[in-house]
Amino acid sequence: MDTFNPLAQNAAINGLITAISRNTEDGVLARHLGAPSWYIVADYLHPHEFERGHLLIAQGAPDRNIYFLESGNLKVDVKTDKGLVQLAILGAGTVVGEGSFFSRLPRNASVLTYTACKVWEMSPADFETLGKKHPSVALSLSMALGAILATRMLDVSKRIAIT
Repeated sequence: MDTFNPLAQNAAINGLITAISRNTEDGVLARHLGAPSWYIVADYLHPHEFERGHLLIAQGAPDRNIYFLESGNLKVDVKTDKGLVQLAILGAGTVVGEGSFFSRLPRNASVLTYTACKVWEMSPADFETLGKKHPSVALSLSMALGAILATRMLDVSKRIAIT
């Protein structure tokens, strides 16, 4: 059985938990996972800090990582035959990459840091390990990601912003 040290995890993940709880746009992550679950998920996330202009997700890329945004803003763009189209500016407490994570298809949009950002990355291998060690938390996370995906699909203005 894994040992869990909430004191060690609190400092690292509290910023993300706070951002998720304050996100009024998606709000789904907070509804599906409370702080105790995020402390478990934290062991499978990798934090990164990026300056403005960093390419987080490249349209057409085969990777399937998901990114939880703790701070800053992300810009979602898509290249079309008519040029580059900005689809969305996303704020703290949301996630990107859920489309390819589930579909295993190449990314359909690019995501750049619009401002300096702190993101938490999870690979499919990290998720698989989480699922083996904490299946109920992995299921809750899957349900949250699925709810976000469904919501973005229903909202025509965000439909193409599924990365």
